[in-house]
Amino acid sequence: MMSDVSFLQLVDAAAWVKVREHETKIGQAIRCLDVKGSYQQSLADAWQEGQRVAIVGVPESIGVKANLGRPGAEGGWQAFLQSFLNLQKTGLLSSHELLLVGAVDCTDLMQQSEALDVSDKHQLAELRALCSQVDARVSQVIQPLFQQGYDVILIGGGHNNAYPLLTSLYQFSEQPVAAVNLDPHADFRAMEGRHSGNGFSYAYMDGALEYYHVVGLHPGKNSASSLRQLNDAGMRYHSLHRLFERSFSEVMDEVVAKADSWQRPLGIELDVDALTGVPASAINYSGLSLAHGFQFVKRLAEVTETRYLHLAEAAPALSSTGFEEGLKQTGQVLCELTTAYLHGRERRR
Repeated sequence: MMSDVSFLQLVDAAAWVKVREHETKIGQAIRCLDVKGSYQQSLADAWQEGQRVAIVGVPESIGVKANLGRPGAEGGWQAFLQSFLNLQKTGLLSSHELLLVGAVDCTDLMQQSEALDVSDKHQLAELRALCSQVDARVSQVIQPLFQQGYDVILIGGGHNNAYPLLTSLYQFSEQPVAAVNLDPHADFRAMEGRHSGNGFSYAYMDGALEYYHVVGLHPGKNSASSLRQLNDAGMRYHSLHRLFERSFSEVMDEVVAKADSWQRPLGIELDVDALTGVPASAINYSGLSLAHGFQFVKRLAEVTETRYLHLAEAAPALSSTGFEEGLKQTGQVLCELTTAYLHGRERRR
């Protein structure tokens, strides 16, 4: 458990708000974590005052680079803050229950990663070792949140951060957990050192992940060995091509029924490269719509056992229209998916 905040960057929400007269933005009303004493005590104090959903950022792309992908996912957190904190506070969302915890500080690890060349096997191994350090830092911030009872919304970084989320939830729950992932990729690659493509296989082999289902998987974007490992582990998926042939609502009925039947703490995973045209390390021009993503998150957030939402791989710097437009594009997508979780959670209660 974490007794300080050495790897946590707190957020001043007001610094992100564009103030307009006669309007109140979420950033002007949201509670930001204010650490006085221990991290755990600060979380307990916020809980006593009614906060129930903790928002955390991970501005890193080390796991993506270690998976031979394009960096840029470190910008997702900035995009989210810029957009979400400027939404209007209207009372239609339970924003009064939100706690803006801050970001897992990966600055030094990112600096170390910049000089490493993935074409050199020794430097690639160093990158994967850095990814393991990201795992440890994310776990230090996340575990106390689950312990206190918070739902967690994790924004930004590569899909490698599914691993510390799942293992933290497992350690708190003291039973194997479940996850549903909207993603063209299963991220069930070999245990060859940590990276963004093997978070779920590592969690499974550690005994943390018992049930796992992928929605929108593209068989042509997964290696035969990865699909074989997925099948051997007893995990299943709805392929993207199957979704093209069926009503998405019907598919989600099946997925939600399956998640309900597991009776395990549940994580909602969403790689934004499942959605068409969203700037990401593996941008997708033949994926699903934002409306599909919204429905996916909202329906699963209604499941009683759901404990977190993870939005991974948004990379504003990889927008074809430039970084500033990329911030707007990814920020709006991340906001809508976060909103979907909050709407679904209200129905759960």
